[in-house]
Amino acid sequence: MKNLPYSIIQQKSPRAPILISVPHCGVLFPDEVKDHYNQELIAAPDDTDWFVHQLYDFASDMGITMVHANYSRWVIDLNRDPDSQPLYDDGRIITALTPTTTFAGEKIYLEGKEPDQSEVNRRLKAYYWPYYHRVQALLDDLKSEFGKVLFWDSHSIRQFVPTIRKEKFPDLILGDNDQKSASKRLSDAALMELKQSGLQVNHNTPFKGGHLTRYFGKPEQNQHGLQLEMTKINYMDDSEMKYNEPRADKMRTMLKSTFSSLLNVMDSL
Repeated sequence: MKNLPYSIIQQKSPRAPILISVPHCGVLFPDEVKDHYNQELIAAPDDTDWFVHQLYDFASDMGITMVHANYSRWVIDLNRDPDSQPLYDDGRIITALTPTTTFAGEKIYLEGKEPDQSEVNRRLKAYYWPYYHRVQALLDDLKSEFGKVLFWDSHSIRQFVPTIRKEKFPDLILGDNDQKSASKRLSDAALMELKQSGLQVNHNTPFKGGHLTRYFGKPEQNQHGLQLEMTKINYMDDSEMKYNEPRADKMRTMLKSTFSSLLNVMDSL
């Protein structure tokens, strides 16, 4: 039986009008393309948002549903434009819809095995759009019950990624596509709670939300979208390779408080 491109973690208590998405935690490679890659690199794909779905596993107890990717972003990046249109116009380098190198510039495919456009189209149909369609179905279901819904896209990144940014990344970056993807009240509530952590919190810089946040964030339709990027050092060890329970617990406490505040705002929208 083939793996679905996504997994769903259902809520354990009465439903809340929030859906968490984790599009970059997947580490699997479909059988039909697995042998096209450098096997040493895909044994532990370093560009993975490691353990983010584990970090958020408290959400089900708050009534929040989660959907997360099963396949690696090296198969197809769920947070990129399907037509490979750039997400930013400031000249920065952004990894592709179907990356051929790691963030560090290493080639991830064997010679001559890089996907051509027909293969990209196949991957869109097989892995990309099923994730989007499932997310929309989950959002529609929640909106039919509550009349409104919040899509929260969860990401993490190494502190230093020189190919993307010369400086160290901020600890937390909340994106709402320059206040277009969510109610200002939701963004303000999230920012207030995140800043209580004492960590460096940025708003829309250097990331303002990827394609998922922009695609699903439609506040005029009572469907709001926020993206949270965090540096891995905040919940992993100093090597940013292993989950660190004490650090993760601090982040989880902050995230729980943030979602409690967001739910209060959702009730009054």
